[in-house]
Amino acid sequence: MEVPAGQDGIQRLLAAEQEAQAIVAKARKAKSDRLKQAKEEAEREIAAFKAEREADFKRKVNDHGSSSQDNVVRLAEQSSKAVQGIQESIGQKKKHVLDLLMHHVTEVKLVKY
Repeated sequence: MEVPAGQDGIQRLLAAEQEAQAIVAKARKAKSDRLKQAKEEAEREIAAFKAEREADFKRKVNDHGSSSQDNVVRLAEQSSKAVQGIQESIGQKKKHVLDLLMHHVTEVKLVKY
């Protein structure tokens, strides 16, 4: 059976169109696969970066936490020493201050108007 000349051209065009559709579908699938792969890789990198930053943060918190505890102890010691010094100063000056107060309270001055 002989195909007319016009029909042969149409058949070749249909075949070329099908081939082009197959190439486009293959390219779309490859693009989709690359996007999925890139997304998975980015998620892995993000997870690794996040884990690294969290570990760094925890390390810093632990470092400063012990340092902070040391500061609390040091400040408590300084405060108790300051309070003790104030109490000693009060003890040393108490008699003198009481004597001054008694003198000013019991002394009578005549005021002329």
